[in-house]
Amino acid sequence: MSQPGQNPKAVEVRKDIFQLRSEMPGSNVYLVKGHTKNVLIDTGHGSNYSNLALGLAEIGLDPLEIHLIILTHEHFDHTGASAYFPETTFIAAHPLAANKISLGDEFVMHGKYLDIASKPFRVDIWLQDHSIVDLGNYKLRIMHTPGHCSGCICLHEMNDRLLFTGDTVLAGGMLSGIMPSGNVSDYIASLQRLSTLRIEEFYPGHGKISQNAGEDLARALEHSHRLLVESKALFELLDSKATWRRYLLDIKSTDKPAR
Repeated sequence: MSQPGQNPKAVEVRKDIFQLRSEMPGSNVYLVKGHTKNVLIDTGHGSNYSNLALGLAEIGLDPLEIHLIILTHEHFDHTGASAYFPETTFIAAHPLAANKISLGDEFVMHGKYLDIASKPFRVDIWLQDHSIVDLGNYKLRIMHTPGHCSGCICLHEMNDRLLFTGDTVLAGGMLSGIMPSGNVSDYIASLQRLSTLRIEEFYPGHGKISQNAGEDLARALEHSHRLLVESKALFELLDSKATWRRYLLDIKSTDKPAR
């Protein structure tokens, strides 16, 4: 339990749903207590495991009582602590994220950029779009929402009109940026898809909870379209023809037979 005067590690944001805040530069972690199974959504970076264990203890759970970890995408600040959970805990992610995690693809996972301690782990379950995780009290529908990166997912609780967004969209309609394997066109399509849902709140991977989900999704969609326009303006300033000519010359030079 947290000591008097200390901030709690875990805060109940909805019945049987808890937010566990990671130490920077980690992500928010969410616990969903089901009728028979307990699910963590993301885990934070590698050194966050002890912090998570303290948060779970406040709720009255041991790490052994986490049955499933669902990763919203492959970035180190959301995935790293997964490796330190018991082997009895299953880890799930979208196939495009699972593949990168299993291969240790640092180009997209980014852990080495900040020299964050981590160890490899395997994703046990590759989640497809529209898969359902039924916990009895909550049903979480997997939604593939690429844009921030290719393996992003959101989790839609249809009955209570909740959404766990990872880094797809933050409160206030903020975007998390476009990282390697992501792109703005996919981002727009994902936000358009989310905007069709009847959502009351969404729980993002960073920052505060959105209690104006519809307005924040609309803002995010506006921001993404603005980003597309700005990107087009940037590429119009580039001398792409010269770059393309150099590329073709390089290809032709490799086609010449060796003497």
